[in-house]
Amino acid sequence: MLGRLNHVAIATKDAVKAAKIYGAAFGAQISEAVALPEHGVTTVFATLPNTKIEFIEPLGEASPIAKFLERNADGGIHHVCYEVVDIIASRDTLVKEGARVLGDGVPKIGAHGKPVLFLHPKDFSGALVEIEQA
Repeated sequence: MLGRLNHVAIATKDAVKAAKIYGAAFGAQISEAVALPEHGVTTVFATLPNTKIEFIEPLGEASPIAKFLERNADGGIHHVCYEVVDIIASRDTLVKEGARVLGDGVPKIGAHGKPVLFLHPKDFSGALVEIEQA
């Protein structure tokens, strides 16, 4: 059911600036900034040989990242994202096992143009988990 680690997301006030060090220091390929209004974020990806780092900054006052940065002024790890073969079957299995899906439980299109869901951190040892259709 659980596939590979797709990315680790880091919340920051300036995603472009935060990603820049990964390009300069580690030679990572850095994407353009992409606004995702439906998620309330702007994203920039640093592509590494085995995964990606997603830098997310708030987009609008209602952004969940703005609230995260109020509690964590310097930013920090926001979530981890795993790939799944079938997001609906994975959601149904997770719910059956007692995990809580955030929002209305209907997948939304994420930064990679694929369906995503977020899972409650209290059900995953304090970590916010995103699952993405592979």
